[in-house]
Amino acid sequence: MLEIFTVAFFGHRYIDNPFKVEELLEEQIRKIINEKEYVDFLVGRNGEFDQCVSSTVLRVRKNYRDDNSSLVLMLPYPTAEYINNQNYFEDYYSDIEISYAASKAHPKSAIQIRNREMADRADLVICYIEHNEGGAYKTVKYASEQNKPIINLADCVDN
Repeated sequence: MLEIFTVAFFGHRYIDNPFKVEELLEEQIRKIINEKEYVDFLVGRNGEFDQCVSSTVLRVRKNYRDDNSSLVLMLPYPTAEYINNQNYFEDYYSDIEISYAASKAHPKSAIQIRNREMADRADLVICYIEHNEGGAYKTVKYASEQNKPIINLADCVDN
């Protein structure tokens, strides 16, 4: 039976050094793809870090290896952007999941509910957290409380 290793990504909406972050992401993604039988990369679409993750996963899959991984967009609810551009999204991501629990919640809490679901599914959390505040910080703190292994790329970036 295929063993699926799941990686969830969380980070701040704005990042100072996206090129360095992408370089660090690429290193981690290549390593994981090499070591694991199959990898689901779970990502949101709520800021610069998420965009860095998506483009880096796709680049590594295109240039390095694409037969043992998928890029899964995790939405808290069907956004207008998704509804109006569904074909683009389906071409860009391997799969798109909409959180049932988050879609039924108040919009202000939906992203946090989706993030916790991602953290619960993850075998590894890769994040970019510089500040001890905000939704990404709360999610990574939650993942830590669930004893999930965490790699914080912000610890590797010289500011």
